[in-house]
Amino acid sequence: MRVEITVAKTQPLPAGALDALSAELTRRISLEFADDDHHVKVRYAGGNQLSVFGGGKETRERISDILQETWESADDWFITD
Repeated sequence: MRVEITVAKTQPLPAGALDALSAELTRRISLEFADDDHHVKVRYAGGNQLSVFGGGKETRERISDILQETWESADDWFITD
């Protein structure tokens, strides 16, 4: 399964945030979908978007929920210096 998240360029994030988000999403998705081989990519683009390749509607909905939970808990896992 491949998961791609794009973040709008107009919403700049702190340095290292994209890499940290990618790592945390990979960790959380691996816990939920232990049998799958996943690739998570987070990058800047024209707008916010979630794309899930290699999964059905239920998989996409669960990935969307995981993304929302991860984003809302950023204070717990994203540490800035």
